[in-house]
Amino acid sequence: MTDTTYSGDSGTDEPRRGSMVKRGGGPAASRGRTTIADGVVEKIAGLAARDVDGVHAMGSGFSRTLGAVRDRVPGGGGGKSGVTRGVKAEVGEVQTALDLEIVVDYGVSIADVAGDVRENVIAAVERMTGLEVVEVNIAVSDVKLPEDEEEEPEPRLQ
Repeated sequence: MTDTTYSGDSGTDEPRRGSMVKRGGGPAASRGRTTIADGVVEKIAGLAARDVDGVHAMGSGFSRTLGAVRDRVPGGGGGKSGVTRGVKAEVGEVQTALDLEIVVDYGVSIADVAGDVRENVIAAVERMTGLEVVEVNIAVSDVKLPEDEEEEPEPRLQ
């Protein structure tokens, strides 16, 4: 709330134009603090990484298997969601560092995909959070081969 004071030189109680004094000045951005949780940055980074051509999946085979099992169990969403699987963020007050684990499609240049992932993640996180991304470490844990069967679970009901 802004306090206003009127300086009334005339004998009236009416305020004169230009005589208002605002209290509690300063830009609104300096009046409080915004904190961003690690999970928020992980979600942004996970979505940005998945948008890159050549990224087949996020996380190791083991974490994807556990995630698929957890998704099938009612109320089993207690761990990382599919969006944040394979992403770890450390968030400070003005900076963040990210570790990503990806699976790439066979035949793509891993160096190019990693570079594109890094660029896309940095741009998305910095644009949406205002945090400076100091590093994005990428671990390629697997390559999706064309003849690999999709890890589709069989339906429980027929």
